[in-house]
Amino acid sequence: MEIFNQIAESLQKGDHEKVAILTRKALDDKIAVQQILDDGLIAGMNVVGEDFKHHRIFLPSVLLAARAMYAGMDLLKPLMIKEDVRTIGKVVIGTIKGDLHDIGKNLVGIMLKGAGFEVIDLGNDVPPEKFVQTAKDDNADAIGLSALLTTTMTGMKDVIDLMKSEDIYGKVKVIIGGAPVSREFAEQIGADFYAFDGMNAVETLKAYVKDR
Repeated sequence: MEIFNQIAESLQKGDHEKVAILTRKALDDKIAVQQILDDGLIAGMNVVGEDFKHHRIFLPSVLLAARAMYAGMDLLKPLMIKEDVRTIGKVVIGTIKGDLHDIGKNLVGIMLKGAGFEVIDLGNDVPPEKFVQTAKDDNADAIGLSALLTTTMTGMKDVIDLMKSEDIYGKVKVIIGGAPVSREFAEQIGADFYAFDGMNAVETLKAYVKDR
């Protein structure tokens, strides 16, 4: 349908005003919320994510596209709650305790939302207890842990150890990322997944929720 292409293309251009107008028009035309979300907003963000992954666009363009996505989501969200529109999964994300850096984590959150996940962003300097309790309370599929400092990345193991003692390890998956983090470190501490960038995090979690 033409309006979905218009929403997706406007989102890719970062035109938040046009995305809001088109989303409102789609709602006025009685198009299903799920369809506007999937074929308009998520379709547009998928292209943005691929372009970013292949270095065809850079961070400022992603942030403009995210603002446009949120302009549409703000109109859809009340109806999504009312109609119980499905998301593809629920992820708790945050930067580990002692680490105040959040640009990478914020980008992952944007991309996960753009891919259709419900994201619970706990911010930065998050203690293990908050990650684990939130995952339990909100019945999350995964916890995403971010660190930029080598001195804080050991805190990721603290989260996993607490998950084991709270008996949610294995039921809730753990994905880790950040500049000092590696696949070897992920294996060493018992994380389920390692993501080298935001798009890889999205692809990894999409593959997981699809296959489970």
